[in-house]
Amino acid sequence: MSCKNKKELLIPFSSPEIEFSGRIDTNKVEAAEIYWSGSSIKINFEGESIHALLKDETGDNYYNVILDNDSISILKPDTSKRYYQLASNLSEGKHSIELFKRTEWNRGKTSFFGYKIKNNARLLAKPTSNKRKIEFYGNSITAGYAIEDFSGKDSPDSTYTNNYLSYAAITARHFNAKFQCICKSGIGITVSWNPLIMPEMYDRLIPTDSTSKWNFSLYTPDIVVINLLQNDSWLVNLPEHEEFKRRFGNKAPTDREIINAYQKFVANLRSKYSRASIICTLGSMNAAEEGSKWMKYIKVAVENLNDEKILTHFMPYIKSFAHPSVQDQQIMANSLIQFIDKNIEW
Repeated sequence: MSCKNKKELLIPFSSPEIEFSGRIDTNKVEAAEIYWSGSSIKINFEGESIHALLKDETGDNYYNVILDNDSISILKPDTSKRYYQLASNLSEGKHSIELFKRTEWNRGKTSFFGYKIKNNARLLAKPTSNKRKIEFYGNSITAGYAIEDFSGKDSPDSTYTNNYLSYAAITARHFNAKFQCICKSGIGITVSWNPLIMPEMYDRLIPTDSTSKWNFSLYTPDIVVINLLQNDSWLVNLPEHEEFKRRFGNKAPTDREIINAYQKFVANLRSKYSRASIICTLGSMNAAEEGSKWMKYIKVAVENLNDEKILTHFMPYIKSFAHPSVQDQQIMANSLIQFIDKNIEW
């Protein structure tokens, strides 16, 4: 499908030519609502310039603007509903533009109302959907938390978070796979630094709403990657922490209880995706250090599930006092890519 060339062309968010990736709420009347890390909105078009009509809930979200699958600029929409210029002075012919959410859902949602193309404007056919699909469940490591804080201070400022350069997004791009990322800094399987744990969040469309359930039939991944337990490994040793008390009372969980909780989570995902290969991984922070009991917990849980398509792979432990850097994330991606190449046909 294509529209004839026009001086100005408005493309509403509901246009079938827009390619959405991630758990994006497109059921609203006025706009699509974007929450999750790694969510993206892409179209093919012709025109001299392109704008997006956006409104951010907090003004604290960042997006990569990806022109023609190559050049990248950064956009920080504010709390007023207005058009943002994404690209201008474009050459004649086909172009693509993609908005990719760098930041996490705790920074608030962004409302996307549509695109505006100017001068010789023409909407082209929807981008061809990638045949492969991959989905990640993780914590700050998967989110790309503080990945661009090159000072090593691990700043919580959303400026430094960039899911696009996480091992997860790098792996997806390597395989030209459609990408979905369910992650939150600080989250665990049995306990988190904040009130929500992954078994309570994994099946949501709107992450802040316990009644908002994701329709798993809308996205069926070939591969699911789970990178969790790093936060549990710290918190089970902090009996004075309010989340420890809320989850466990005054007694830390036993090895068996931790294994059972992890095993149940993996089994829940298997019930959603009967054919997917599921990779249970850990890395690259200290829960993945050689001799760590947390890797053993994962191995036991996977063995108990007795499913030949549920695999374990532990990414390299990278000794650091901060979250993984851009370079660390690339090392992790290389490790995961090699494992997939060797063990999974898709």
